[in-house]
Amino acid sequence: MASLPICPSSPSSFLSWPHRPVSLSFQPKNPSSSPTAAHVSVQDSPPLDPPPLSDPSQNTRFLWDAVIVLNTAAGSPATAVLALRWFLQNAEVRNKVILYNVVFKVLRKKRRWSETEALWDEMMRDGVRPDNTTFSTVISSARACGPPGKAVEWFEKMPEAGCSPDMLTYSVVIDACGRAGNAEMALRLYDRARDERCQLDPVICATVMKVHSTSGNFDGALNVFEEMKAVSVKPNLVVYNTVLDAMGRAMRPWVVKTIHREMVSQQVQPNRATYCCLLQAYTRARYGEDAMVVYRVMKDEAMDIDVVLYNMLLSMCADIGYAEEAEEIFRDMKTSMDSRFKPDSWTYSSMVTLYSCTGNVPGAEGILKEMKEAGFKPNIFILTSLIRCYGKAECTDDVVRSFGMLEDLKITPDDRFCGCLLTVAADTPVEELGKVGDCIDRSNAQLGAVVKLLVDRKASTESFKEAARAILSGVCSVVKMPYCNCLMDLCVNLGQMEKACALLDAALQLDIYSNVQTRTQVQWSLHLRGLSVGAALTTLHVWMNDLYTTLQNGEELPPLLGIHTGEGKNMYSGKGLVSVFESHLKELDVPFHAAPDKAGWFLTTSVAAKHWLEAKKSSES
Repeated sequence: MASLPICPSSPSSFLSWPHRPVSLSFQPKNPSSSPTAAHVSVQDSPPLDPPPLSDPSQNTRFLWDAVIVLNTAAGSPATAVLALRWFLQNAEVRNKVILYNVVFKVLRKKRRWSETEALWDEMMRDGVRPDNTTFSTVISSARACGPPGKAVEWFEKMPEAGCSPDMLTYSVVIDACGRAGNAEMALRLYDRARDERCQLDPVICATVMKVHSTSGNFDGALNVFEEMKAVSVKPNLVVYNTVLDAMGRAMRPWVVKTIHREMVSQQVQPNRATYCCLLQAYTRARYGEDAMVVYRVMKDEAMDIDVVLYNMLLSMCADIGYAEEAEEIFRDMKTSMDSRFKPDSWTYSSMVTLYSCTGNVPGAEGILKEMKEAGFKPNIFILTSLIRCYGKAECTDDVVRSFGMLEDLKITPDDRFCGCLLTVAADTPVEELGKVGDCIDRSNAQLGAVVKLLVDRKASTESFKEAARAILSGVCSVVKMPYCNCLMDLCVNLGQMEKACALLDAALQLDIYSNVQTRTQVQWSLHLRGLSVGAALTTLHVWMNDLYTTLQNGEELPPLLGIHTGEGKNMYSGKGLVSVFESHLKELDVPFHAAPDKAGWFLTTSVAAKHWLEAKKSSES
């Protein structure tokens, strides 16, 4: 009886057995062979005189039977290797490489790289010549579980074995290079594939686009997408999803919309991954209307929306003031039957941020209560938003109480939290400013000292400037401009214009404000976009003095003077710099007027500006 050795640890490995008798296609080398280690029989009673394997059809049927047996052992790589050895030792196998390839795939599935290398060595000793399938399988195994660079190493062995890489092999090794962070090698291989005039296909194009996207070369990803269409390679669903993801990461929502329309026109059916790419692209770019359309489509189609996507939507809603939409999403999360989609701490943080932007104290407090009931503790992000909300509503005592929660929870204030306190201080009435100043001092003593020097009218401007320079030099770059904006707002609110000008000078020296002024032969411009109201008014004050000094020095002004404020509104204050500036310019009777064809711009002529500056200086003297 011919028997097959099976690992004792896997007695049920071959429960799924071919239904037809294996004897029709199997001829052992030695009919009397019966390994003593056998545990499962291939057949109970083989024919005494099986047909010879000289018939090609019989050999083919044997190969398929062997493949079935090896695939059945896929759950146990060791069993598959033993079964392969048994077939090779006890049967005449013409196409041994086919059986080796099956076992290589078994090892790849179980991520057994060392066993893969060992089986390759065994195959070489057996004199079996690898084919393209062998290499693509081993290379993809190296990509999945081998050391970095192994995939390329095996790819380079192909010419020695007489194999020429096809597009599938190129795709695998290019992807392996991309995963290893070797984008240069990946793109070199792609160029090599094109030079060898390999027919481009969607698989390799999607792989190269992914490599470009991972390395941040989003233009490269888009170029590959356009190139494949130029050579009549029709993009499939994977290609569309890959380029949509790349353009979403590149913050190009308009390109995402164009590609999605093309996808629909080509009758490529979107799947969940497509909608996830669209949702991520639109939420990143704050395309609120488009994001909500995609969200509702996914909801209508009962597609899974995980908590990460939910939180991206809520973060977008908080930033652009979509209160009703955020509340709808929040309700959907809470009513979900799947625990994976329930609100987490980031969800509650976004909701508190949303209410803080509008000063909705009851809404923010309600979310905080729900959060505690759900078992989450407030983190620094939630407390930051809560304090901003109380500050906007001018609830100074609640600001102090919330700060006490931070200390009770033993949370260390960071630079952003201190920036939030500065924002609150800038809008706090003078009689209550000391309460917020105390919170700032307890959060950051150095920043607290700067605020004290600012508020104290007896403190010298120079000492305030040096203290402000020291704090601005030490904080992280992302909060430097917000700190300057808030401190200058506070200076302007307290009527400390000299200190505001000193702070602006320090900020310009530290390159915190850059490109505030531009000059050409035709026009001098002041760029205030991104500055707070106090910082913008201070900059305007200094610029006007500079213009007067220019005239005093006998120099001429250009034909046009312009002030650019931008069109947007501050997310937390709700004030648009353009509207504030328009009223301020009218109050000063400055001859700057809103440009009818350039939104956010105020323009005047040199003649009008010169007349106003001279009249103003003479009235002051």
